[in-house]
Amino acid sequence: MRIVALVPGGIGDQILFFPTLDDLKRTYPDAQIDVVVEPRAKGAYRVCNSVDETIPFDFKDRNSPADWANLLGVIRDRYYDIALSLGQRWGVGFLLWLTGTPIRIGYAGNAAGQLFLTNTVPLKPEQYAASMYHDLLQGLGINTPCPELSINIPKRDLEWAEAEQKRLGIPGSGYVLIHGGSSELAQVKGIDKIYPVEQWQEIVQDFQQRQPDLPLVVVQGPDDQEFVAALTKACPNLKVTPPADVGKLAAIIAGANLLLCTDSAPMHLAVALKVYTLALFGPTDPAKLLPASDKFLGIKSPTENIADIDPQVVLKQVWGG
Repeated sequence: MRIVALVPGGIGDQILFFPTLDDLKRTYPDAQIDVVVEPRAKGAYRVCNSVDETIPFDFKDRNSPADWANLLGVIRDRYYDIALSLGQRWGVGFLLWLTGTPIRIGYAGNAAGQLFLTNTVPLKPEQYAASMYHDLLQGLGINTPCPELSINIPKRDLEWAEAEQKRLGIPGSGYVLIHGGSSELAQVKGIDKIYPVEQWQEIVQDFQQRQPDLPLVVVQGPDDQEFVAALTKACPNLKVTPPADVGKLAAIIAGANLLLCTDSAPMHLAVALKVYTLALFGPTDPAKLLPASDKFLGIKSPTENIADIDPQVVLKQVWGG
């Protein structure tokens, strides 16, 4: 059996889809499972063992007919038995119909798109996103509850994290990890996910006053060098770690006592690793992006502007005061 899933979105969206892929693999252990993902999100599958191949396609780009025709050819030539689509664009349903894939599953709601799908399931966007994605399996008669997020960190990435902790002078001591940056796409689109350096500075200084021996480490990703430079200038005692990929990022998160972050891919990795997480949200809804658990707390801005979250509100949740 051959299965393909079309999964638009960034790394966080892919991680939220992992429980669906894991259940597909459990149900069809001998199946070849491939995913069509945007190039920016391909790295997520470094920590997923349920996928055989990633096929790059930029759903967000202004694709020409030739681009769509190329994707059509790739899918058709592989003779998939089942296709799942997370998007609701009628054109994707039409493309899957053209591929001749016998079972084509997607969400109900788009009348034009539904014409080209064989099985549809209700779209319930008010629930946790991982559960919403998992609902697609109902189109295959799989009605089990959505499992918890889970990832598999490669051994070489765990070894890198161990060496990185030694470099930072924190081997085995535990630490608080801060991720305050945002993806380049979010910044280009003006999506409000960056908590200002001044507010982070207040939080960091409070930690340093209350727990002077607790290491504070800030993650520097490829899109947030400017943020990290400003934060370390304001807080010179911060340690900086620059994981080169999702596997190494997951490994450094796994060793933390607490992750302080905004709505981002590291937040989803921390959920999968069961690391205590305090995440800040602007316009997005914590209930849709965090599972119900005492380990994962989302603080939503009262104005939907993330900068309007008072640092004292964050610190109150940290210290329980």
